[in-house]
Amino acid sequence: MPVQRMSEILRRYPAGAEAQPDDSTHFRVWAPEPRQIALRIEDGDNTRDVALDQEADGYYSVLVADAGAGTRYRYVLDGDALADPASRYQPEGPFGPSEVIDPERFHWEHSLARGVELPGQVICELHPGTFTPEGTWRSAIAKLPLLADSGITTIELMPVSQFPGRFGWGYDGVFPYAPTHQYGTPDDFRSFVDHAHATGLGVILDVVYNHLGPDGCVFGRYARSYFARAYENEWGDALNFDGPDAQPVRDYFASNAAYWIDEFQLDGLRLDATQAIHDRSPRHIIADIACRARSAARGRSIMLIAESETQTVRLVQSPEADGYGLDALWNDDFHHSAIVAMTGKREAYYSDHRGTPQELISAAKRGYLFQGQRYAWQKKPRGTRTDGLPARAFVNYLENHDQIANSGDGSRVRFQTSPGRYRAMTALTLLMPGTPMLFQGQEFGATAPFMYFADHKPELARAVQQGRTEFVRQFPSLASAEMQARVPVPHDPETFERCKLDWTERDVHRPWVRLYRDLLALRRSEAAFRAQDATAIDGAVLGAELLVLRYSTPSADDERVLLVNLGVEVDAGSFPESLVAPPDDHEWKLAWSSEHPDYGGSGTPQVVSDAGWRIPGRAAVVLSATRAKRKLHASTERNS
Repeated sequence: MPVQRMSEILRRYPAGAEAQPDDSTHFRVWAPEPRQIALRIEDGDNTRDVALDQEADGYYSVLVADAGAGTRYRYVLDGDALADPASRYQPEGPFGPSEVIDPERFHWEHSLARGVELPGQVICELHPGTFTPEGTWRSAIAKLPLLADSGITTIELMPVSQFPGRFGWGYDGVFPYAPTHQYGTPDDFRSFVDHAHATGLGVILDVVYNHLGPDGCVFGRYARSYFARAYENEWGDALNFDGPDAQPVRDYFASNAAYWIDEFQLDGLRLDATQAIHDRSPRHIIADIACRARSAARGRSIMLIAESETQTVRLVQSPEADGYGLDALWNDDFHHSAIVAMTGKREAYYSDHRGTPQELISAAKRGYLFQGQRYAWQKKPRGTRTDGLPARAFVNYLENHDQIANSGDGSRVRFQTSPGRYRAMTALTLLMPGTPMLFQGQEFGATAPFMYFADHKPELARAVQQGRTEFVRQFPSLASAEMQARVPVPHDPETFERCKLDWTERDVHRPWVRLYRDLLALRRSEAAFRAQDATAIDGAVLGAELLVLRYSTPSADDERVLLVNLGVEVDAGSFPESLVAPPDDHEWKLAWSSEHPDYGGSGTPQVVSDAGWRIPGRAAVVLSATRAKRKLHASTERNS
């Protein structure tokens, strides 16, 4: 196969095989570790090695003619043939050859021209392998209109980079640029995004920039400098963003963020476990990632979301304020308080939360509950101040992949509490001013559990299983021998199969479908909820399990009150609390109730009357301010 050399080589990124307009491909790899390296083109029986040109800083490259899209290749390092660390596709998995992909061959038909902005978003987290029975991009496309019909606006995909085995969560990926072959081809993924845009849905991707998976990872053979020696990481070797030879590592991962936005037209990223992305450089790698991702969007708005166990608000502060420039943060504090309030369980990392009405009010107004005070579970301070952050910067949820799986048997939250409490907490989650997130199937009351699953080689599989059982022992209720024996086996195919959604349930669970559809319609249509303005809401505790949120608006007609009662029915002649007073010349009328029979409820009494208040138990109600009918004075009535 001939080798071309030309002065004008078109490259998007520092590393990887990039197809050229003339059907040649430019191969470039960072490989300071091996003594000898060559490119091996695999074309059936016509396999041959091609010499690489050595560049500065440990890079090697070559332009090969007639090696366009579809060409299979590997690099030969000191006699061993390995896949490309920047491979764009591994059609046979991590242990097979890499394949040249030409992104220009895909014809995009739809786009969200202005992109996706955080205000007004309703996110749905999904796992492509369990979202449909088939577990493919193609099969998922058919379900996109159903997500939009529910009121969801953006999909958050769990990681899709190539991982080993037949199934997995995706957080042990070993080829960050290669969409995993288990779900289809890279163009199948592009088609999924294209169809999502046609349906009006944005798509963001969960990316893992804190470690690489343990099985099938080739990075250390190319450069030991990919990994840091100064930091520990609970999932594997920490990545080197600030040590010797860190610049190519920084370029690799910052370019990866740009790659997903550019070549897959994604609308944003969710950065996994940012507390494990270690960097003491003057400019943190996360700031670089944010900058590169936004530049790759070419004027489109994108959303950048962080998971931060340390609850570090610097992630979402502006670069001008010495922040990293992301947009939003997952809010575990709200989740933990909500779970305690619904289930009464205060184990392990739930032990610092009491599930009180005041906690839920504070989460609605201020996002994080722990903002630097002591966190007993970790025996140290946790969190940072959220002053000045908009409410939309906090992503709130009752379910996500981690929290469902950590329940032990992977059961959904609604099976751990009463239907009434769950409906009431759903109303609070969807109507408070943060950014709500659902987990796949939650919007139609799916019964499928979501457990931890990972298909590894036998020895690693046993170690992963042991690690999982040890992890759940932090919950005393799961530490007994009988419960430990019931922890799902991660590498058992049945564990994976049980997690797949049954979409026929959407036709059967009409009350749940209606509940989510109506609440999200209310969120869109009502100015009080649509504003997502935490400064315009106030809250008060009215009872042991009863809270009120008052939504103020420029027009009194638009003011709303949300009452959430997780306890027994409350019958009160009055409340000595100004937040329940209607605007002048207005009165409260019932606008919505979680106890409506359409949702499986038992009906709602008149909440406000001349006799006082009657608030149904284990329910949420929305009251709207309506113009009061003018009442004639009694003496006037007698004289008329």
